Amino acid sequence: MTIWDSIILGIVEGLTEFLPVSSTGHLTIVSKMLGLRIDDPSITGYTAVIQIGAIAAVVLYFWKDIRRIAVAWVRGLIKPEHRGELDHRMGWYVIVGSTPIVIVGFLARDLISGPLRSLWWVAAALIGWSIVMVAAERLSSKSRPLTRITLMDALVMGLLQCLALIPGVSRSGATISAGLLMGLDRVAATRIAFLLGIPALVGAGVYELKDALNGDVGAVQLIVGTVVSFVVAYASVAWLLRFVAKHTIEVFAFYRVLLGIVLVILLMTSTITAT
Repeated sequence: MTIWDSIILGIVEGLTEFLPVSSTGHLTIVSKMLGLRIDDPSITGYTAVIQIGAIAAVVLYFWKDIRRIAVAWVRGLIKPEHRGELDHRMGWYVIVGSTPIVIVGFLARDLISGPLRSLWWVAAALIGWSIVMVAAERLSSKSRPLTRITLMDALVMGLLQCLALIPGVSRSGATISAGLLMGLDRVAATRIAFLLGIPALVGAGVYELKDALNGDVGAVQLIVGTVVSFVVAYASVAWLLRFVAKHTIEVFAFYRVLLGIVLVILLMTSTITAT
């Protein structure tokens, strides 16, 4: 992997991590276009590690919220009278919602880094999950703001977040869709999706670091990709929150379907190979 490759992949990661279009799917496609082996553990490890840059951008953007939730959660553990506060409950919601993907990701780690690293899976997931996103938009009441979120909302969003382990589904697409189907409004679903992504992506990045460094990916490329993804992701987060306040996420579903169809055509005509 060259420095130029790492810059390109960092830009792709930063742009797509929080948009419901699948960052892993896009990274897999772009890695293939750059001539990298997408089923190589060092490459899959690299794509997981540079996600930490995007997560750092979310932590910085939501720092006041995260600090407030953390303080309220600890305060509630010490003083029972504070356990009914929204911020204390939000702490538990993030913990509960993040647990499923940690368990599933660990148990299915060989499947995720092996057979699922195929462009056929990416194409199928891009198209298939788009149907769910459109259904979520059209069937949801979008009647509940962030202040009315429940533990069940967080658990369902956390369970569907596990589907994002399939390249092409999209972690934010899965969690936002789940939130909408539970009746949350777009802004509430999106903010929770961001918060649930922090433990999941940091854990994946730390776990995959050894594979990234043991292959053809150097430490400099990792640093460059992570820094670039941080800068681009910060702008992406700010834009998406403004966008979902007034617009449907169906536009992303249409883009996903188009990309999936193009990918299928390229694979069927042997223009590119699946791995």
